[in-house]
Amino acid sequence: MLGFNLRQLLAAFGFATILLYGLGAGLTCSLSLETAPAAAKEGGNVPGNWSGNVGDAEFWRAVRKGGQGTISIPDKKAATLVQSDGEEFRALRNGPLSQIGVWMLLASVIVISLFFAIRGKIRVESGMSGQTIERFNDFERAVHWLTASSFMVLAVTGLNILYGKYFLPALIGQSAFSTLTMYGKSAHNYIAFSFIIGIGLMFVMWVKDNIFDKYDLKWLAVAGGFFSRGLHPPARRFNFGQKSIFWAVMIGGGSLVLSGLSLLFPFEIPLFAGTFTILNFLGFDLPTDLTALQETQLAVLWHSLMALVMTSIIIAHIYIGSLGMEGAICAVSTGKVDLNWAREHHNLWVEEVESEGDNKAANQPAE
Repeated sequence: MLGFNLRQLLAAFGFATILLYGLGAGLTCSLSLETAPAAAKEGGNVPGNWSGNVGDAEFWRAVRKGGQGTISIPDKKAATLVQSDGEEFRALRNGPLSQIGVWMLLASVIVISLFFAIRGKIRVESGMSGQTIERFNDFERAVHWLTASSFMVLAVTGLNILYGKYFLPALIGQSAFSTLTMYGKSAHNYIAFSFIIGIGLMFVMWVKDNIFDKYDLKWLAVAGGFFSRGLHPPARRFNFGQKSIFWAVMIGGGSLVLSGLSLLFPFEIPLFAGTFTILNFLGFDLPTDLTALQETQLAVLWHSLMALVMTSIIIAHIYIGSLGMEGAICAVSTGKVDLNWAREHHNLWVEEVESEGDNKAANQPAE
């Protein structure tokens, strides 16, 4: 008896829903079902018959697949009742993308921890000389910290948007989490412009010192001497590892900037249709007829992926510039590094500076 009543209740609810929707559709718009396959007729009648010459199943299948209706309001996007790509976007973002991001961040931390456990802190093997040489001037350090601090805020607030909902509400409560996320999102949007300025200035300042040369091949052949004591490959102002970080920041950061601007100004800065067109000339088979909403969804996915990659890279950069290498942090704190440190890691640069005689801090006692 209970099952019979339940079936009756579900049937009545379904009929009422369809009836209300049909009335609403009749008053506001009519769905165009050109994308739906022809419905099978039974004795000249279409099953259900409430929607004219299209069966109920075909009607809802067309809606489910993104079939558009005709509307009179200015926002033509409202003609699509269900955007099927949205479900795929949500499943990809909350599924594989989030999982890959977690493994990527964990792998970065695990590899660094293992390296530190095996290699330990990279010391200045000849010992600190007590003399310093200027590595970065005041303006260069200011730009570095502008970019670094901006990225840290962007990374933390971005990770909260992607992962915070899974654990923070249980720790701090729903209300506190919503407030934190709201202000974090605002900070993310506005501080992004500081990051844009930072990477722009970094490019102008350091691009000439980050062009790859023959010494980078020697550095790469011995992995920078990181795994061997007493081995110091020749390097100019920046070695191969530092140049790789620089170009990762420029390319990855530039990609983040473009996709971020596309999200800040949705439906106004399409990125992917044109990009896919170029890639198709290289042999890819990517869709180029993208709606504004699809462009935004792709921008979200790409922005999230590149942010996770960049965060993993920067974790390694922070490690080697602080805990991982003795004396390295001085370069961005005081701007001056020990002369022996400079000779071990950037001997060609030291020779250039000393030969030009334009570094007043060279061979000066450490403060």
